[in-house]
Amino acid sequence: MRLPLKYAKPLLVLAIAFSFVFGSASAPSFNGARAAQNSEQRKILEEQLAEYEKQIAETEITIAQYKSQGNTLQSEIKRLESQISKLNLQIKAVNLNLAQLDQQIQSTTSQISKTENDIVSNKENLANALQTLYEKDKEGMVEVMLKNPKFSDFFGDLNNLLAVQDGLRIALNEIIDARQKLVDQKETLALEREDVSALKAYQDAQKKNIVSTQSEKNKLLKDTKGKEAEYQKILTEKKKTAAEIRQQIFKLLGGGELEFGEAYKLAKFAQDATGVRAALVLAVLDQESALGKNVGQCRYDVNPYYPAKASNQTTMHPTRDVPIFLDILEKLGLSPQTTLVSCPIPSDGAYGGAMGPAQFIPSTWKLYASGIASITGARTPSPWNNADACAATALYLKDMMNSSSCKDYSNQIPSDRQTLLERCAAAKYYAGSRWYTYRWAYGEPVVVRANNFEDDIAILTS
Repeated sequence: MRLPLKYAKPLLVLAIAFSFVFGSASAPSFNGARAAQNSEQRKILEEQLAEYEKQIAETEITIAQYKSQGNTLQSEIKRLESQISKLNLQIKAVNLNLAQLDQQIQSTTSQISKTENDIVSNKENLANALQTLYEKDKEGMVEVMLKNPKFSDFFGDLNNLLAVQDGLRIALNEIIDARQKLVDQKETLALEREDVSALKAYQDAQKKNIVSTQSEKNKLLKDTKGKEAEYQKILTEKKKTAAEIRQQIFKLLGGGELEFGEAYKLAKFAQDATGVRAALVLAVLDQESALGKNVGQCRYDVNPYYPAKASNQTTMHPTRDVPIFLDILEKLGLSPQTTLVSCPIPSDGAYGGAMGPAQFIPSTWKLYASGIASITGARTPSPWNNADACAATALYLKDMMNSSSCKDYSNQIPSDRQTLLERCAAAKYYAGSRWYTYRWAYGEPVVVRANNFEDDIAILTS
């Protein structure tokens, strides 16, 4: 659509205003000295983290050695002491991670402030340009003709109008991009705050674990009075039987329960198809490893936190996931209004929408659907089917363990390569690209839980 000629000059003013605004917005947000300082601080923190991880790995080896010595009182006491040392090292590593996150949050907050200032500036210039446009709109045709007595001037203004229209279109697109940038920055900030919250919760849990482990050690010494025979008697009483393990209730991450024996059969089936150990699959699916994340309680199209605590109106990402979600439900014959998914993070702009026991978002489930079908034989794999969920979890973990970032991480400490590989894969399962932040808060607890499940599986299959 073309605009009337009388808008040519006001629009030219508008375009100049936009040009001024966006031309000035390209200035660097940080000076070189500050950027260099931040880079140096990050390097120091990363070096300290690497040293702590090396010490933790050495402590883990010590713990494994004491465990392999057999169930003796002395080895158990030494194992508990080493476990306390490891927990203290993990807290130190988390403190360094928190320092890094504080820097990232400060940087993101500054970027948000700058983008908001740009938008305010754009609004002020737009208001001024519209005021000019309103004033020029009152000019009649006679005035326009008098200002353009020559046809050459008239057509010159027409060419200016066409150029202004193109410039205006570009300027409006830049405003839209600036707003989207602000939304993305707020979502990044929300995720960074979530990371801090998760790490602080993990830190508190580790402090409680230290107290608990110390109490366990003291009680053991008190009950046995330092005598090996008394310890062996206690050990015999505590040993689980295969029947007890089979009947244990296993809670799935996305809701629902199974007896442990049945859950193991599903995970073992996935292990045989992918090579990912069943205990790790079970640990990821176990609800207690979920950091309290809200699962399976929200509708896909209604964000319960909007607008008080979140900027996104829908629980599920509207373009990336909603169409795929609706397609999955249609094929499965399920209702979109009654099929619940994970809730959003109650802060600016972070989406939920994960489905079923494996807690896959629809777009990720679509990527793995054919692989799941090849394992379970399902014509249409369902995120709410336990066998499909186990297969999906195993496939995803396999891909993550084969990723370059997990391989690089595991190669940092070759003597503990498998532990690091599984820790990385589990953290990626929960946090994706932010896995490094969650390698302790999520990855490590999952691996510990997997090792505990491995002990149960050994009894179950003996």
